[in-house]
Amino acid sequence: MIVRHCKAHALWLFAAMFSVASAQPDASCHISIGNDKYDFSGLSGDHTVTRDRSTPPTDMKDTLRFNVCKELTPIGDVDAVDQCSSGTWACLSKTNVKQGQTDRVVAVIPVAQESELRAEYTKLSSPRGVKMTFHGPSYPSPTTSEPTPQLFVLNLLCSTEASEPEFKSYDGAQATVEWSAPGGCYFVPDESAGDDETPPEKEVEAVGSGIGWFFLLLFIVVAGYFVLGAYYNYTTYGATGADLIPHRDFWREVPYMLRDVLSHLCTSFQPRHSSSRGGYIAV
Repeated sequence: MIVRHCKAHALWLFAAMFSVASAQPDASCHISIGNDKYDFSGLSGDHTVTRDRSTPPTDMKDTLRFNVCKELTPIGDVDAVDQCSSGTWACLSKTNVKQGQTDRVVAVIPVAQESELRAEYTKLSSPRGVKMTFHGPSYPSPTTSEPTPQLFVLNLLCSTEASEPEFKSYDGAQATVEWSAPGGCYFVPDESAGDDETPPEKEVEAVGSGIGWFFLLLFIVVAGYFVLGAYYNYTTYGATGADLIPHRDFWREVPYMLRDVLSHLCTSFQPRHSSSRGGYIAV
């Protein structure tokens, strides 16, 4: 039981190694998870999602800005104290809104920052996609005021068409966003692009796989013939040993038949020599 548990745990760890990646995107905003490649370039740029919460007699507006490829660009017409500092990848600001009064920014939280980023990418299977996890520095908890490490999680779901990102939740430690877009679908890079002399890899694989299937089917047919024939001879005649071979007399004659065929072919291809007696014909 212990051995079985250890094997299962080892298999889970092995699978996890190929379903999780810990690295920031490259210059083209591409990442790799195992053998799968993902292109996030179509998601580049600063994105904003919001949610409104009723807190009578005022309302709270949560605004989350994030960028999946690099740090956020500062907003020119917003005071520095009302936005996150440079190096921030995801920034949550809370604004108090009261009718007849000026809106007040009451909290600015860097939920993902370059210095603490430790980007993690995990493959999602159902539905298919990628879970991005970016880390940020600690920020006082709204309930206990204790410093709490921040986290930005983006569930990027595979879709042929891009939708608008959706602000799912923020619990004082983790801000979660869900987004359906083609960037959540992995792709296979075309390594033969630009090389006209290299034959298409897919065609080569198709031909090779076709020949392989032919020989596999042939092997199955031959094996089935001998197994079923031996079973029939055993159950019907009680045969044992060499007598189990179906049509044994025929297979015994096969080497001799092949020898006769080869001998006939060799004789057919041998040059025929004609004798001559100086042009005289016997009468």
